[in-house]
Amino acid sequence: MKNNSEILRSARRTLQAEQEGIAGLIDRLDADFAECVQHILKIKGRVIVTGVGKSAIIAQKIVATFNSTGTPAVYMHAGDAIHGDLGIIQQDDLVICISKSGNTPEIKVLIPFLKLAGNLLVGMVGDRESYLAKQADLILDTTVTAEACPHNLAPTTSTTAQLALGDALAVCLLECREFSSRDFARYHPGGSLGKKLYLKVGDLSVNNEKPQVSPADNIKHVIIEITRNRLGAVAVIDDEQVKGIITDGDIRRMIEKYDNIGSLKASDIMGTSPKTIDKNELAINAFELMRKNNITQLLVLDDGLYAGIVHLHDLLREGII
Repeated sequence: MKNNSEILRSARRTLQAEQEGIAGLIDRLDADFAECVQHILKIKGRVIVTGVGKSAIIAQKIVATFNSTGTPAVYMHAGDAIHGDLGIIQQDDLVICISKSGNTPEIKVLIPFLKLAGNLLVGMVGDRESYLAKQADLILDTTVTAEACPHNLAPTTSTTAQLALGDALAVCLLECREFSSRDFARYHPGGSLGKKLYLKVGDLSVNNEKPQVSPADNIKHVIIEITRNRLGAVAVIDDEQVKGIITDGDIRRMIEKYDNIGSLKASDIMGTSPKTIDKNELAINAFELMRKNNITQLLVLDDGLYAGIVHLHDLLREGII
């Protein structure tokens, strides 16, 4: 049994080896990489990504990243391809074949059929002298010096290199297409990620009450309004304009400061510079504003007029934070 220090040394060696493997890719980037990006941008079809074993798993991840960033892609297992799945590939598709050795039996059987169909073949390969590299129209070189595995057997550094180069492709394509955060949101409508990109402040505040008082209202009315709506605050409105805000904290400070609160009005204790946000702002921006100012609610405006309150709890409930 290894002790903790030995375990940590092993982990650090692995990460160091994989870091060096990825760093080595930088110098191997060449015109073929750029040409691959240009071809993908021009094709009318999809990117078919295939591989065997661990490379097949990396292929699935690259396909997922492509699809989520605006590049239509389909995963095809190289072994299944030669048993009927070749029908996935259409005339206008581009094929990326991933293999460390470039000489696996499934790859050697598959490539002649890909060449016969006339699709552009990109080899993401760790050996430029391999069968795949020699048959490919373009080569994406993922050569690594050694695996992080101490026996240099288990695919570790090599698959990390494949994954990183796939990400480099996806990001280049994303930037070439000027793929925006709004575009990203269209492909990620579910979960907290999607909500950060499309959910607006007004989508949350519309579900809340719209507590408000006038500057002349007495404190009892203010306290009732804050308590009834359970948002921790009430807007002070005069002639349809926001004049201030009164929060739970203002009420507590008032009680500490004044012995007799019966004669006080809303205008006596309100904050006159309330933090506001337009209803069309993204909800995640509301969180950033709350965090920056160390507050838990914002007054929501619609064309400058009071439209309600958004609370930190609204953001928590939606999984924004």
